[in-house]
Amino acid sequence: MFTDIETDRLLLRPLHEADRQAMVDIHTDPRTNRFHPDPPDVPRASAMFLDWLAHWAEHGFGYPAVLERGGTEVIGMCGVRLREFHGEKVLNLGYRFRPSAWGKGYAVEAGRAVLEWCARELPTLPVVASVSVENKPSLRVAERLGFTEYTEEMYDGAMSRHYRR
Repeated sequence: MFTDIETDRLLLRPLHEADRQAMVDIHTDPRTNRFHPDPPDVPRASAMFLDWLAHWAEHGFGYPAVLERGGTEVIGMCGVRLREFHGEKVLNLGYRFRPSAWGKGYAVEAGRAVLEWCARELPTLPVVASVSVENKPSLRVAERLGFTEYTEEMYDGAMSRHYRR
């Protein structure tokens, strides 16, 4: 269902087993976990990666790997997964990038491409994003992507703002 997406600067492609180490490295970097209530944990990040691969196998989409166009290094992930949220089936937008990729607008660029894909391929499902209220850069990404805030609550151990499109 999901095929490679190219933007001006990025390639979003389906996740592969070969991406495991890059994703674990990104998700266990203390800088990328600054707003997460739990400390970085390699076994938990590895299990999360396996869950992501299983989602891809079952649904044909998920959190794709993000690379700079023409590059070979995975610099992050940005995509959607199906989930139940407040009793409703939704697409959860998730994004996380290596610190070396921060400040370049990659999350917004990749997010726009993913949202265009959602509108084309899964138009009946709402897209939500849940962001720690402390994570100001990520809050700005959600707002730049056209999300509307609809509630704040404790979520996954942190006060979070939930956005919807």
